[in-house]
Amino acid sequence: MGMTNFNDMSKISESLADAAQTAGQYVVTVLGGRPVSGTVVADGQVLTAAHVLHSDEVTVRTADGRELAATVAGRDPATDLALLRVEGLNMPAIAASNGARVGELLLAVGRPMHGLQVTLGLMERAEAPQRGPMRGWLEAGAAPFRGVTGGALVDARGGLVGILNAGISRGTLLAVPAARALRVAELLNTAGRVPRGYLGLATQPVHFPEQQQAETGNESAADAPKPEGKTEERGEHGPRRGAGRSERGGPMWDGRGDGRREAMREARGWNGRGGPGWGGPHGGRGRVGLTVVQVETGSPAANAGLLVGDVLLALDGQAVRHPGELLERVRERAGETLAVRVLRGGQETDVTVTVGER
Repeated sequence: MGMTNFNDMSKISESLADAAQTAGQYVVTVLGGRPVSGTVVADGQVLTAAHVLHSDEVTVRTADGRELAATVAGRDPATDLALLRVEGLNMPAIAASNGARVGELLLAVGRPMHGLQVTLGLMERAEAPQRGPMRGWLEAGAAPFRGVTGGALVDARGGLVGILNAGISRGTLLAVPAARALRVAELLNTAGRVPRGYLGLATQPVHFPEQQQAETGNESAADAPKPEGKTEERGEHGPRRGAGRSERGGPMWDGRGDGRREAMREARGWNGRGGPGWGGPHGGRGRVGLTVVQVETGSPAANAGLLVGDVLLALDGQAVRHPGELLERVRERAGETLAVRVLRGGQETDVTVTVGER
């Protein structure tokens, strides 16, 4: 190896070590069960993982060895984040990254029981391949280690890329993107919770044969959308059962539950029939939408005039292909008015719906 290459590698190593030390100042140890990490996101505020906290009263140990009392200000099950208010922390927030690019080196920075610990990662893709509530999360590209959960995923300059979590997907270190994590922290600080948007629909994926041209309105029986599974109708607008099945054998409602079960299920790789990744009986060719199998009475969907049998093609201009994606799209948009592209009776139409809040 030439001297020039050796010098270049030495500079890279020094730069990464500097980034680790910079970020490490803002990463603390959270003692509230098994020791994990936490990341300072504002003066007196630390983000960590919600699932590891067994009490609302915990202790935080800082980089300089201080042990401070902290209380849980709020938890967000969908991101598995909890915000701690820490008395006497007197620390600024970690700086946010300008945006990590695919191929960029990353550092997973944690502070478990015995001090600062770091592993090297790589931004392999823009987002992890998970669906539903975990859609948009990042893969750290680094080996997880005990206590890293709640720590900081940072770029080579020490800027925050995400909040780490090793407890959601076995063997894979994931991170909630910094922008989303900081938004959650702000809401938890002001309201103690993150409002969850919902439409009040139960949906299942439906496959369109390639030859179908719904926009022309010339839909024949042979070219009609084919639900994945048997369809049983009851009444003109009664509930339709069996238009594809979720993991548990029924339709998936948007906005029901706190998102934790869905997140765990998606992390285990739900790619079964009728679920995320299922492109229909033709191996994913053609178009996929969401057929409405139930509409909750008095819900935003009902108030907007959406009906059982409608097929949702797009939400706010972006295609929707599975129920988990619909859930994720509306989850943080409570109060917003969105345009829904719908296939009804062979014709495409736009319906306006205001996202409700649970």
